[in-house]
Amino acid sequence: MILSAPKKEFRVFLQSLLSSVFLWLLLSASAQATTALRVLLQENAKQVPVGSSTTAVVKDAQGNALGEIEGMSAFRAVGSGQGVKLGDWQANQLSITPRDDGYVWIGNRWYRGKVRLVNRDSNLTVINKVNLEDYLYSVVGAEMPPSWPLEALKAQAVAARSYALHQQENTGNGLYDVQSTTASQVYKGVNSETERTHQAVNSTEGEVLQHNGNVILAVFHSSSGGHTENVEDVWSSPLPYLRGVADYDQTAPVYQWQQAFSPTAMGRRLRVGTVQEIIPQQASPQGRIRRLKVVGDRDTRTLSGDQFRHALNLRSTLFQVQKKSDRFVITGRGFGHGIGLSQWGAHYLAQEGANYRQILGHYYRQVKLARLETDLARN
Repeated sequence: MILSAPKKEFRVFLQSLLSSVFLWLLLSASAQATTALRVLLQENAKQVPVGSSTTAVVKDAQGNALGEIEGMSAFRAVGSGQGVKLGDWQANQLSITPRDDGYVWIGNRWYRGKVRLVNRDSNLTVINKVNLEDYLYSVVGAEMPPSWPLEALKAQAVAARSYALHQQENTGNGLYDVQSTTASQVYKGVNSETERTHQAVNSTEGEVLQHNGNVILAVFHSSSGGHTENVEDVWSSPLPYLRGVADYDQTAPVYQWQQAFSPTAMGRRLRVGTVQEIIPQQASPQGRIRRLKVVGDRDTRTLSGDQFRHALNLRSTLFQVQKKSDRFVITGRGFGHGIGLSQWGAHYLAQEGANYRQILGHYYRQVKLARLETDLARN
């Protein structure tokens, strides 16, 4: 464990880390990236509060200007069988674009860029179209405390930028590229921006992680519990850059945790009656539960580790279960899927003097840092 190792040994680790990724640090130009990102904010909504900090133009799906709304005026977009209704305007799709670098109001937050309101089965799908770098100002602050060391924030910025572009290029659909929740990465609009998140994003502008010339799936998590995972041991297909490595997250408040359930309470959540026995059936090399059997007095179910985790609201699938007296005690480590960048590991490494390139080079293997040639115009 890194915390029990002498300081001198950790310095040797940092020195070896620096030398091992020296060539990897060289930046290279790549093809121009698409910098406008489409972020899903809401879907299946009956109505959504909208507005703009400045005068904003309202357009239909064909780009025809329908009119303008005044700055700081409140509206409510409504979905119906006739389309999206906003004030006196109605169409299957409407967009709101603030003038003069204004912000758009959606729900209860301000966002940069513009908003698109789409009618789908009489419900609203709300999409924020925003410049990639502006988007990252928010994501870095939503995914990592802005008070953390700047090098950790910069590592987060590069990982989040890489992840967003990978999703845009590989999994985005006709309406949006990423979601605004942990289903993709957390995005809270202007609310989570700070001077430090701007600094982290601006100082790494356009930098992404690549493998064989392609932007990688730069997933990240809070804390692995001591060692990250090979991606195929948790999900499905192997990737050469998502390999398990030693983590340095022992200072994380979520490094170790414990939860207890009565057999009745657990059975209610798992829908098996009163739980009698829990039998692990498959685990990853690091001990993450991939499959287990839950035996109840009414039913027996075989669940994936993720299904069990989400049903009981556990922090990770790296856990053990013991029956103690009249309850089941679950003792675990880490928070999240344990693949790729460990945020608490990045925090510790940055505190000990590692820069963001070293941090990224440790958690993502066989990659290089590339600077994309991006169109810097906002919106």
